Amino acid sequence: MILSGTVVVNSDKIIDDGAVVVDDDTITTVGKRNNIIDKFPSHDETQSDILMPGMVGSHIHSVQSLGRGISDDSELLDWLFEHVLPMEAALDAEQMEAAAKLGYLELIETGTTTAIDHLSVAHAERAFEAAGEMGIRGIFGKVLMDRRAPDGLIEETQAGLNETEELIQKYHGSFDDRIRYAVTPRFAVSCTEECLRGARALADKYDGVRIHTHASENQDEVETVEDDTGQRNIHWLDEVGLTGEDVVLAHCVWTDESERTILEETGTHVTHCPSSNMKLASGIAPIVDYLDRGINVALGNDGPPCNNTLDPFTEAKQAGILQKADQLDPTVTPKESILDMATVNGAKAAGFDTVGELKPGWKADIIGISTDNTQATPLNDILSYIVFAAHGENVEFTMVDGEVLMEDNTVTVVDAESIRQDARRAAESLDIKGTRSPTSS
Repeated sequence: MILSGTVVVNSDKIIDDGAVVVDDDTITTVGKRNNIIDKFPSHDETQSDILMPGMVGSHIHSVQSLGRGISDDSELLDWLFEHVLPMEAALDAEQMEAAAKLGYLELIETGTTTAIDHLSVAHAERAFEAAGEMGIRGIFGKVLMDRRAPDGLIEETQAGLNETEELIQKYHGSFDDRIRYAVTPRFAVSCTEECLRGARALADKYDGVRIHTHASENQDEVETVEDDTGQRNIHWLDEVGLTGEDVVLAHCVWTDESERTILEETGTHVTHCPSSNMKLASGIAPIVDYLDRGINVALGNDGPPCNNTLDPFTEAKQAGILQKADQLDPTVTPKESILDMATVNGAKAAGFDTVGELKPGWKADIIGISTDNTQATPLNDILSYIVFAAHGENVEFTMVDGEVLMEDNTVTVVDAESIRQDARRAAESLDIKGTRSPTSS
């Protein structure tokens, strides 16, 4: 297959009137369209205005998709313990599958091809199967919570670790290695030392298994961890083994100098979720400092209840402009850096070495974006459009591992409307309702 259009190879290279040749699951050739058409005259051609690497959602909660809008205008720990965790605890297996599929459908529709997905305590296998069926690439993990959790989520420590190991054995490297495992403690507040050290032991036992957790998102969280352990959050995570090149920490908003040094020296990955951090008033992560230190920073949407969308383009724009406002410096987080955070940096955090750029020999994870819209008129700068103006609704083509998941704005691998209907029914059965405005009826 030949994909043609303006080809964004990466943040440093753009090919006007370019093309990409895909054979099976791999990109084999990238170059000027005329040369490629002459060389491969028998290949079918699909055109998009812009072709670029698929976006990487480096911290999402697909299974929270049924809770979009249920707890707006709430502080983090209230939002979590009074609304979101009770919703997760109430999900049965069918509702969990409906939620996961709804999340993955939104990813496909808006151009995210790889996800680092923080699932829930129960029924994680339903999400793994849904991701495999729908064609998404990613690392996924059952959540571990052995304290400070509502009924239905709290579990005995060893039972949670045992189930995690069973899931690793079943799903790590499954679906032609599109699906991998991340051991997933929710955060230090809800996990004992035994649980956290057990997570490290499991990651060490299986090659390629990573660790994914939250860290230092909110000041109350940091204070709780310090009250529990006598240490700041990153110091505590480092002591129990939850730092390193195989660890992805979501948020890292409230870190001091010594903690940032640990992140830098251990090669720990940080996922920045600016929309969630702003909406929950958690604060502004020190992303400019992280990048200056050489810390790998990726982008994530977090969950639909604290973001309301899994659109990766929304997150890219927010990441760029928030740091400029915070630093009072329009030169920080240039569009090239933001595109890296949204693509290749996320792939690095997820452990996929040949994802995030359009290069020969790399995986064929590619999206096509339309410029037939007002936001792209005039199209003075391709990267500026991608980072600051485009939206997920401008994505018209999504490919993962060489398989077309969406073409001409139509998802081809599943019945999208059926997934939405199932999600509506699941939400109705849970009696999920958001806060109504005074004019609602």
